[in-house]
Amino acid sequence: MGERTGDSDRRIGRRALLIGGAVAAAGTGVLARDELARLYWRLPGVRRQRVAGAVDFRGARWVAASEANFRWADRPDDYGVDMIVVHVTQGDLASAVKAFEDPGHRAAAHYIVGRDGHVTQMIRELDVGYHAGNRAYNERSVGIEHEGFVDRPKDFTDAMYTASARLAAAICRRYDIPVDREHIIGHVEVPGTDHTDPGKHWDWDRYLRLVREARTAAA
Repeated sequence: MGERTGDSDRRIGRRALLIGGAVAAAGTGVLARDELARLYWRLPGVRRQRVAGAVDFRGARWVAASEANFRWADRPDDYGVDMIVVHVTQGDLASAVKAFEDPGHRAAAHYIVGRDGHVTQMIRELDVGYHAGNRAYNERSVGIEHEGFVDRPKDFTDAMYTASARLAAAICRRYDIPVDREHIIGHVEVPGTDHTDPGKHWDWDRYLRLVREARTAAA
């Protein structure tokens, strides 16, 4: 499952630079009114509007993660997305949802795929989920959890593989992410993590084949 360390590093990022640039340009009368309107929400204390219950993957159900478990963003405009991180929940779907709703958990992935193939989205893709245990990887990736345990291969069902592959293919299409093991990785491969998921029973060859097939079919 996702990290528990949060995302407390407050280094100045692209968003702060955009705000500073907007203010400077506005001071000289160069910045157009529509550009100011588009950037206003980046100012401190202002949140960009979201459509309640909207999902990024058709057919997913929406359950909101606690705001303590992700960071508001505007990806890919402020952080480019070029990676998917595959996780395993180490528990059932209900317990994973409950954990991501808990502000004390300090972690959540964007999606959870159930054993039955149903997809739950808990963070919008434009926002930064605390799932990888590495700030840079959080900012550049979408996290997909899978219901089950790493040491129980029976948890990785046909329905799960198929649904997750369709989801991953949609994400890859949206951000032009290559379907390979450099861009679709396991949590265990994130630098600095102490997690082992998705574990030795996750069939990477099968998964990438299904992702490629799903992406081709939707082209």
